[in-house]
Amino acid sequence: MKVAVDTNVLVRAVVRDDAAQASIAAKVLSDAEVIAVALPCLCEFVWVLRRVYNFQSSDVATAIRALLAAANVEVNRPAVEVGLSVLEAGGDFADGIIAYEGNWLGGETFVSFDKKAVALLSAQGQSARLL
Repeated sequence: MKVAVDTNVLVRAVVRDDAAQASIAAKVLSDAEVIAVALPCLCEFVWVLRRVYNFQSSDVATAIRALLAAANVEVNRPAVEVGLSVLEAGGDFADGIIAYEGNWLGGETFVSFDKKAVALLSAQGQSARLL
Protein backbone atom coordinates (compact mmCIF):
# COMPACT_ATOMS: atom_id res chain seq x y z
CA MET A 1 0.00 0.00 0.00
CA LYS A 2 1.16 3.54 -0.77
CA VAL A 3 0.09 5.92 1.98
CA ALA A 4 -0.05 9.66 2.53
CA VAL A 5 0.59 9.87 6.25
CA ASP A 6 -1.15 12.24 8.65
CA THR A 7 0.71 13.98 11.44
CA ASN A 8 -0.99 11.97 14.17
CA VAL A 9 0.37 8.71 12.72
CA LEU A 10 3.94 10.03 12.88
CA VAL A 11 3.40 11.38 16.39
CA ARG A 12 2.01 8.06 17.65
CA ALA A 13 4.94 6.17 16.10
CA VAL A 14 7.49 8.46 17.78
CA VAL A 15 5.89 9.31 21.11
CA ARG A 16 4.16 5.97 21.70
CA ASP A 17 1.82 7.52 24.29
CA ASP A 18 -1.09 5.33 23.15
CA ALA A 19 0.10 1.73 22.89
CA ALA A 20 -2.69 0.57 20.57
CA GLN A 21 -2.32 3.48 18.15
CA ALA A 22 1.48 3.31 18.31
CA SER A 23 1.36 -0.34 17.29
CA ILE A 24 -0.99 0.39 14.39
CA ALA A 25 1.13 3.35 13.27
CA ALA A 26 4.33 1.33 13.37
CA LYS A 27 2.74 -1.48 11.35
CA VAL A 28 1.37 0.87 8.69
CA LEU A 29 4.72 2.63 8.38
CA SER A 30 6.74 -0.57 8.20
CA ASP A 31 4.35 -2.31 5.77
CA ALA A 32 3.86 0.63 3.39
CA GLU A 33 5.45 0.44 -0.02
CA VAL A 34 5.59 4.24 -0.03
CA ILE A 35 5.07 6.73 2.79
CA ALA A 36 4.32 10.16 1.30
CA VAL A 37 4.99 12.88 3.87
CA ALA A 38 3.70 16.33 2.93
CA LEU A 39 5.54 19.42 4.13
CA PRO A 40 2.57 20.66 6.21
CA CYS A 41 2.56 17.27 7.95
CA LEU A 42 6.19 17.72 8.98
CA CYS A 43 5.55 21.30 10.12
CA GLU A 44 2.71 20.06 12.32
CA PHE A 45 4.86 17.14 13.52
CA VAL A 46 7.60 19.52 14.69
CA TRP A 47 5.08 21.83 16.34
CA VAL A 48 3.37 18.98 18.21
CA LEU A 49 6.62 17.42 19.40
CA ARG A 50 8.00 20.78 20.56
CA ARG A 51 4.87 22.35 22.07
CA VAL A 52 2.81 19.40 23.28
CA TYR A 53 5.50 16.87 24.19
CA ASN A 54 8.31 19.34 25.03
CA PHE A 55 10.88 17.65 22.78
CA GLN A 56 14.17 19.47 22.37
CA SER A 57 14.98 20.68 18.85
CA SER A 58 17.79 18.14 18.59
CA ASP A 59 15.40 15.28 19.42
CA VAL A 60 12.91 16.50 16.81
CA ALA A 61 15.69 16.72 14.22
CA THR A 62 16.76 13.17 15.10
CA ALA A 63 13.20 11.91 14.62
CA ILE A 64 12.92 13.62 11.22
CA ARG A 65 16.32 12.31 10.10
CA ALA A 66 15.28 8.78 11.11
CA LEU A 67 12.16 9.17 9.00
CA LEU A 68 14.21 10.43 6.05
CA ALA A 69 16.51 7.43 6.36
CA ALA A 70 13.66 5.00 5.66
CA ALA A 71 13.85 3.74 2.09
CA ASN A 72 10.09 3.94 1.59
CA VAL A 73 9.67 7.64 2.55
CA GLU A 74 8.96 10.25 -0.11
CA VAL A 75 9.29 13.87 0.92
CA ASN A 76 10.59 17.11 -0.52
CA ARG A 77 14.07 16.45 0.87
CA PRO A 78 15.70 19.77 -0.10
CA ALA A 79 12.92 21.67 1.69
CA VAL A 80 13.18 19.43 4.74
CA GLU A 81 16.96 19.93 4.87
CA VAL A 82 16.47 23.71 4.95
CA GLY A 83 13.83 23.31 7.66
CA LEU A 84 16.21 21.12 9.66
CA SER A 85 19.08 23.58 9.27
CA VAL A 86 16.93 26.38 10.68
CA LEU A 87 15.61 24.14 13.47
CA GLU A 88 19.10 23.02 14.44
CA ALA A 89 20.28 26.64 14.45
CA GLY A 90 17.63 27.45 17.06
CA GLY A 91 14.80 28.62 14.80
CA ASP A 92 11.50 27.31 13.56
CA PHE A 93 11.42 24.38 11.15
CA ALA A 94 8.42 25.91 9.38
CA ASP A 95 10.34 29.13 8.63
CA GLY A 96 12.93 27.12 6.73
CA ILE A 97 10.21 25.28 4.82
CA ILE A 98 8.41 28.53 3.99
CA ALA A 99 11.61 30.19 2.80
CA TYR A 100 12.59 27.20 0.65
CA GLU A 101 9.19 26.72 -0.93
CA GLY A 102 8.74 30.45 -1.45
CA ASN A 103 12.04 30.53 -3.31
CA TRP A 104 11.02 27.48 -5.35
CA LEU A 105 7.81 29.31 -6.30
CA GLY A 106 9.79 32.31 -7.54
CA GLY A 107 10.22 34.48 -4.47
CA GLU A 108 13.74 35.85 -4.32
CA THR A 109 13.75 37.22 -0.77
CA PHE A 110 12.13 35.84 2.38
CA VAL A 111 10.43 38.74 4.19
CA SER A 112 9.16 38.62 7.74
CA PHE A 113 8.57 40.54 10.95
CA ASP A 114 10.36 37.67 12.74
CA LYS A 115 13.85 38.96 13.57
CA LYS A 116 15.17 35.55 14.52
CA ALA A 117 13.96 33.86 11.33
CA VAL A 118 15.47 36.57 9.14
CA ALA A 119 18.77 36.45 11.02
CA LEU A 120 19.02 32.65 10.84
CA LEU A 121 18.13 32.46 7.16
CA SER A 122 20.53 35.30 6.33
CA ALA A 123 23.30 33.56 8.27
CA GLN A 124 22.70 30.48 6.12
CA GLY A 125 23.20 32.49 2.94
CA GLN A 126 19.57 32.95 2.00
CA SER A 127 18.16 36.28 0.95
CA ALA A 128 16.00 37.46 3.83
CA ARG A 129 14.74 40.88 4.89
CA LEU A 130 13.21 42.09 8.12
CA LEU A 131 10.11 44.23 7.62
